[in-house]
Amino acid sequence: MGEMSDLQLLQELGVDTTAKKKATRSPKEERIIAGFEEIQRFVEKAGHAPEHGEDKDIFERLYAVRLDQIRKQSECRDLLMELDYQGLLGSSSFEVKEPEPDDAMDDAELLAQLGVDAPHEGDVTYLKHVKSRAEVRLVEEVASRIPCTDFDKFKPIFSAVQEELTNGVRQTQPFKDFAEIREGDLFILSGQMVYVAEVGEFFINKNDKKDSRLRVIYGNGTESDILLRSLQRALNKDETGRRIVETVAGSTAGPLFSGISSDEDNASGTIYVLRSKSDNPIIAKSRDVIHKIGVTGGNVDRRIANAKIDPTFLMADVEVVATYELFNINRSKLENLIHKFFSGARLDIEIKDRFGNPVVPREWFLVPLFVIDELVEKIKDRTISQYYYDTESATLVSRGK
Repeated sequence: MGEMSDLQLLQELGVDTTAKKKATRSPKEERIIAGFEEIQRFVEKAGHAPEHGEDKDIFERLYAVRLDQIRKQSECRDLLMELDYQGLLGSSSFEVKEPEPDDAMDDAELLAQLGVDAPHEGDVTYLKHVKSRAEVRLVEEVASRIPCTDFDKFKPIFSAVQEELTNGVRQTQPFKDFAEIREGDLFILSGQMVYVAEVGEFFINKNDKKDSRLRVIYGNGTESDILLRSLQRALNKDETGRRIVETVAGSTAGPLFSGISSDEDNASGTIYVLRSKSDNPIIAKSRDVIHKIGVTGGNVDRRIANAKIDPTFLMADVEVVATYELFNINRSKLENLIHKFFSGARLDIEIKDRFGNPVVPREWFLVPLFVIDELVEKIKDRTISQYYYDTESATLVSRGK
């Protein structure tokens, strides 16, 4: 008998020598498996399935989206069922919450989270002229920005607020969750100042949330009619998104101004309004509407005792025409706010001090007394940021008009 080959010997021994086909997977399947294994490693370490939520780590949120999509696609479930030793594909103990519709990712983002390349040009699933949902939302928002034809009316607001931020009259604070947005509010979004000029009628949107159409003015001279909740989302997602607030009205211990103070209120000083008795022709001509507005922590009478030799008081005696006692407030910031508010009506006059040196007083304004009264009321009810002083009509005017 002739010599047997190795193959024949193996067959005689009962060993199956049929060549087995090696299982092969497509690159797409390999990436889906690799992505699922990352989720499994997270579960082993964290002890729970990945969850959605702004307070969650970015990787956990990505894994949560990936797992949601795997569960929804039968192709993925069939591929991964044998590997699912943690029951992630069907166990209720690992159920995760769906993200809100407004935060849903577009198709390209979802495929990316599954580890699958997005369709490219040449692929039969590639739609060259069809935009993703995220692109559509972005385009709609940007396209809605148009040149603000009456920006001249709003430009002084941006200039004044910027100056107030610099000198401490205003400050910024993080925008918290879906905080309230009202007419007159100011924000910083993507490094740009934003002013809410108008708030339209409220309605219930498709997600059963209260919403409204806004007129928003941007610091670059454009405006948009963005939805209130869209602005909230944008501020939430922008890590540098901020709300601009006044610091002068930030007291928490008691009223800003009050005719009656409680035992818990600590008197901080007095706003005083003076009228000059100077015989200077400029002063004499408009004496009834020329007022000095100041804030002092001491006695007003002592403050004006030497007015006749003090250039701050125009080197003349003065009379006190109004005072407003204040509680629990920063005097210097309040005085700064008032002077900035009436800066457009500041009296332009130069006088000589007792040594003959020229002096330009900075605390005298061409403002009727009733307007000063109204200003104080607006500071008391914390709506002062919604108004500006119109020098032509000598009145306070709403910024929204």
